[in-house]
Amino acid sequence: MEHEIATLGGGCFWCLEAVYQEVSGVLAVESGYTGGHVDHPTYRQVCEGDTGHVEVVRVTFDPAVISYHDILGIFFAIHDPTTVDRQGNDTGPQYRSAIFVHSPAQRATAEAMIDSLTRERVFALPIVTTIEAEQPYWRAEAAHQNYYRTHPYQGYCAMVIAPKLAKFRQLFTRHGRS
Repeated sequence: MEHEIATLGGGCFWCLEAVYQEVSGVLAVESGYTGGHVDHPTYRQVCEGDTGHVEVVRVTFDPAVISYHDILGIFFAIHDPTTVDRQGNDTGPQYRSAIFVHSPAQRATAEAMIDSLTRERVFALPIVTTIEAEQPYWRAEAAHQNYYRTHPYQGYCAMVIAPKLAKFRQLFTRHGRS
């Protein structure tokens, strides 16, 4: 079976990238932008919030090792899918919760997962995560790739990403690479 791609927006791409880099079956994780109307946006443009782009990670994975369903399970566990344009102190449309699907099967899986999480009342508030068709994707600048791995002691990394990684490791030890 061929590799698949998942494109996910769940707040700062540094956080998602750091988590998915530890998942068995994930072959590559890249930070980038999608969902907007500006070609080749810069980080500064996206942070200004008027390009329409979302900070995303593009996760290349081996579905023989980890399913798209499990990729989404991790996604919903490591960010708050109930806040519009916000994750923690990060606010703006670039931080919205979004799944950009690459196939009808991915759309069906994402819809079923949101339905299940809603029925089971996993979250106290309604899920606001959008499910959208794949759109033009732009790789983020080199400084934003492997950010946590290259800056683990930077303030944001230590205060925001490290606790998120700890939560992931606690919840998903079977997927961890430790």
